[in-house]
Amino acid sequence: MNSYQLAYKRWLEHDELESALQEELQSLSDETDIEERFYRHLEFGTGGLRGIIGAGTNRMNIYTVRRATEGLARHLLKNVHNSRQKGVVIAYDSRHMSPEFAVEAAGVLAHNGIKAYIFKELRPTPMLSFAVRYLQAAGGIVITASHNPPEYNGYKVYGEDGGQLPPLAADQILAEINNIENELLIPALSREEGEAKGLIEMLGEEIDQAYTNRLLSLSLQPEAVRQTADDLHIVFTPLHGTGDKPVCRVLEELGFKHVHVVEEQQQPDPNFSTVTSPNPEERQAFELALQLAQQVNADLVLGTDPDADRVGLVTKNSQGEYVVLNGNQTGALLLQYLLEQRKNTGKLPENGVMLKTIVTSELGRAIADAYNVTTVDTLTGFKFIGEKIGQYERTGEYSFQFGYEESYGYLIGDFVRDKDAVQAAMMACEMAAFYKSKGMTLNDALQQIYRTYGYYLEDLSSFTFKGKQGLEKINQMMEEMRQRPLAQMGDLAVREAKDYLPGIDGLPKSNVLKYILVDDSWVAIRPSGTEPKIKFYFSAVDKTHEAAQAKLNMLKSFVLDLVNQQ
Repeated sequence: MNSYQLAYKRWLEHDELESALQEELQSLSDETDIEERFYRHLEFGTGGLRGIIGAGTNRMNIYTVRRATEGLARHLLKNVHNSRQKGVVIAYDSRHMSPEFAVEAAGVLAHNGIKAYIFKELRPTPMLSFAVRYLQAAGGIVITASHNPPEYNGYKVYGEDGGQLPPLAADQILAEINNIENELLIPALSREEGEAKGLIEMLGEEIDQAYTNRLLSLSLQPEAVRQTADDLHIVFTPLHGTGDKPVCRVLEELGFKHVHVVEEQQQPDPNFSTVTSPNPEERQAFELALQLAQQVNADLVLGTDPDADRVGLVTKNSQGEYVVLNGNQTGALLLQYLLEQRKNTGKLPENGVMLKTIVTSELGRAIADAYNVTTVDTLTGFKFIGEKIGQYERTGEYSFQFGYEESYGYLIGDFVRDKDAVQAAMMACEMAAFYKSKGMTLNDALQQIYRTYGYYLEDLSSFTFKGKQGLEKINQMMEEMRQRPLAQMGDLAVREAKDYLPGIDGLPKSNVLKYILVDDSWVAIRPSGTEPKIKFYFSAVDKTHEAAQAKLNMLKSFVLDLVNQQ
């Protein structure tokens, strides 16, 4: 028998296998499907687990959750002082099996004598990060698959600092996980047993209020909110996820009077029934929100993803039409607003730092330079931004001002150590109020940024290759480009080809290629860490919008031809 067939047989013959999974296994007949489910354990990367819900070692189910949590528990007991008493905080989103997976994780921790704190109901990922820091816990777990399709769920692990695990800690946990012989035999206490022993505790209002108070402390222009409160209209959609209560709560407490929530998308729904994908990066996710925006003549439209760590914005252009901003544009607007307001109020320190990823627009660097704020690049993934914040907090070298990535993740206040859509939504609304008090829209402010710093136009093209064969194809594509670096991309010569795999620019090793062109435009290529995709990031720079757009179109066409030739 092959190894996947042995694993399949082991599951089929396990007497106490969860009944729904047992039925699912017995219904399987396609050998390729069986192999795909059992040819490996669902990979535990630096972000944790993410996969399709179902039976198998390569699926999200109670046994893969127990396996990961047992590895985490062993790691904590060996490496984190007093971890049993400090405990681990657990949050979960609106997806299928999220509450069940949260309880399973708590049960495994409790069986190891480690206190587990679970939120009473679904909460955003950034609130998990906040709670870890607030409770001074040994770590955290959030059950979420972010914006993935409904059939997915995931499991992310956080360290004592409230940030996602850095690679070293993730590797240590992975080593513990790999020492587990049989995931079907990992013991876990029930929620009732855990609560009776004082090892499982439910969290609620205290954390909510503490988090809201910290959000309100970020406000820079409360007077602008008061001035425009009667006239400013905001449409918000939580896209069936966790963002509804915390976003609406902080906007109400800040003084916004007209926040219109998209009713059809307000309640949690694991099927995300009203959207093709609950992803604020995609315009289709805003269809219902834009309909409501037309009805109420909204100044700003906001959409958060299911675990509310990412937010998308829609604003009006000069013709009164709604335009969807991309992540780089929103980041530039927030950065410009934050630095300008802090400078004007004497709150901008001399050693300020802005953190962004290597695939995020260089427009942020241009803005930061204008305010004498240092820009530091990190690898893709907000965990690296969180790690840098902790480093500078310890050394005092820099004072954190803002962190962002092009994939709609932003952080303003470092009381959270991951991207935070609730923070960003609150600040976007205050920003809209401030510009409205000046007779401007957010689009007007964005055009002003372009006129000041130049036109930086970005885009992203993703190509999906599913399953085991898809993963092999993606790896093959990366290897071919690595072995034969491009010297020309369309009309533009390559000034520098950067391969991050060996570890360059003081950064950890990463499977990323980046071509910097002679005019400072660039193209970066990386496989997704969470989906079966290879991603091409584009940035075109020029003095006019038309010239930058033509350059962007040329680069995208070049890459499409390149992929089609593979």
